[in-house]
Amino acid sequence: MARNPSRQSKNQEKEAVTESKKPTLAAGPFDLDTVRNLVNLMKEHELWEIELGDEGRSLKLRRGAPSGHAPVISVPVSHSAAKESPIPPREPAAPSKKLLEIKSPTPGTYYSQEKPGSKPYAEVGTKITPNSVVCVIEAMKIFNEIQAEITGTIVEILVENKQPVEYGQVLFRVDPS
Repeated sequence: MARNPSRQSKNQEKEAVTESKKPTLAAGPFDLDTVRNLVNLMKEHELWEIELGDEGRSLKLRRGAPSGHAPVISVPVSHSAAKESPIPPREPAAPSKKLLEIKSPTPGTYYSQEKPGSKPYAEVGTKITPNSVVCVIEAMKIFNEIQAEITGTIVEILVENKQPVEYGQVLFRVDPS
């Protein structure tokens, strides 16, 4: 039994039309290169989640946070955001002078003073020793006094009072001289 050649070409045309209707990563602002660039930006700027939307389509990328709790940062995203230059860093760049950092030993809530209205544990210009208490971090109703563990002068405070902090987050920069 011979096959009808015109029937084969109609079937091939239907398959070609069906193939062209399949969604691809190259359609619109969510092409593979854009996704790779977004992932690289997330790594570079320590972002744990990013979400983009465009005319009914959306893309949400999420990385696992090291301590299980990721900081939430809301940034309005425009259609052209994927084409713009990289996002500036969240923390100010370290000065050329070699500064030491005091980092959070635990996730929790940062407190700069013992109670509202009292003097802060540390301010810019405060001279500290290894035993100086520089702040308190509260985690699960336990208040942990954080000691400097270094000697120097505080030149930068990177967190606000009552702000949540993560393990290893830089709290202070100290000039050791």
